[in-house]
Amino acid sequence: MEVTREDVLRCAALAHLSLQEQEVEPMRVAMAQMLSHAASLDELPLNGVEPLLLGHGRPLPRREDEPRDGFTQAEALANAPAQDRGYFVVPKVL
Repeated sequence: MEVTREDVLRCAALAHLSLQEQEVEPMRVAMAQMLSHAASLDELPLNGVEPLLLGHGRPLPRREDEPRDGFTQAEALANAPAQDRGYFVVPKVL
């Protein structure tokens, strides 16, 4: 499938990405390669192959639900970019 410059810019706009002019052509080539690979999957002989649904009925591995120690407040805030009086500082949403 041919991918045009306009296709790349439209996808970037839909994804809220801002591409520099020098990034458009490499992105176009990458998108064309991905679509070409996806199209090649149509050539696989899949007649008679049953769809895989959740591991063929095998039960999922389970573990006991046991209480364990959580983080202390200091550990939870250790990698926070900003904190104030023991709380995470985040940008206002509204």
